[in-house]
Amino acid sequence: MDSLQGYALAAGTAFFAGGINALAGGGTLLTFPALLAVMDPAEANMTSTLALFPGSLAGSWGFRSEIRQGKTWLLRLLPASVLGGILGSLLLAWGSPEHFKVLVPWLVLLASVLFIAQPWLARGQGDEEKVPTWGILGLASLCQFLVAVYGGYFGAGIGILMLATLGQWGVGSLHRVNGIKNLLAAIINGISAVIFGLSGLVRWDYVLAMGLAAVVGGYLAGQAGPKIPRKWLRGFVICAGVSQTLYYFSKQLGWLS
Repeated sequence: MDSLQGYALAAGTAFFAGGINALAGGGTLLTFPALLAVMDPAEANMTSTLALFPGSLAGSWGFRSEIRQGKTWLLRLLPASVLGGILGSLLLAWGSPEHFKVLVPWLVLLASVLFIAQPWLARGQGDEEKVPTWGILGLASLCQFLVAVYGGYFGAGIGILMLATLGQWGVGSLHRVNGIKNLLAAIINGISAVIFGLSGLVRWDYVLAMGLAAVVGGYLAGQAGPKIPRKWLRGFVICAGVSQTLYYFSKQLGWLS
């Protein structure tokens, strides 16, 4: 694959990845394999993270009203997100992602099952934000910390994980959860961007081409996201989670090259 084809493939996947991340998460599923065609796994992972960071911010802007409504929960989970993002990013920058990749399909499968079961797990909560007990807040912070570590380390499916976990604490409606998820993901990716940018393993030429495409995709999806009926959004999230689970299990079992 020549350079021009590589840039075109990377930018095209980044456009769709930016939109997917704004609506549910899992855009790395597109960009990471595309970059593997032109660079090694560590470079691909770090380059993908930096490239999708602007798209995460653009997607968050589309949900700004929902984020303002849920700012209390955003502030509650911010410390765990920052600490977890730092730890996960440093683990990747200092080591190899190969061992952690074994957990990827299991994490995404768990998140998908949680999200599918969410209406039953959260029955009676409704869409109204609830004030958490200290126990719930501690559990929510711990879960967010672990998700942020994973997001800083590899990141594929982090949106699905946050959609599944945030919905259990009484944050509010699915659209509000989606908005908070987008901004927290952008913060985690931003931390990774700084650490990865100092590692010397980032392909900045691809970051530029993909970043512009991801911004457009994330902004367009973010504008449309709050207008999408809830059942459609749930269906999209479930399909995204199932498809990612099948993909990563197939890779792990050697069914896909």
